[in-house]
Amino acid sequence: MKKGYGSFVLVVLVGLIMALIVLMKLFFKLDIDSDWFWFLAGVGLMFEGVISYRRQKRINNKYKVVERGAR
Repeated sequence: MKKGYGSFVLVVLVGLIMALIVLMKLFFKLDIDSDWFWFLAGVGLMFEGVISYRRQKRINNKYKVVERGAR
């Protein structure tokens, strides 16, 4: 596995867990508090943010992006 794919795997794993929990709740009538769903959604968004930040940082370093100063 190449470096950097681990983050994508974590996002997919969190999404899979969320989908399975919702399906179990629908089909097996499990009583799961909705706070757990939103907790997993927050974790997934956190991973997504870290991936985006790292990718943007890598692009900025590769192309030497220079931001303009205040005028």
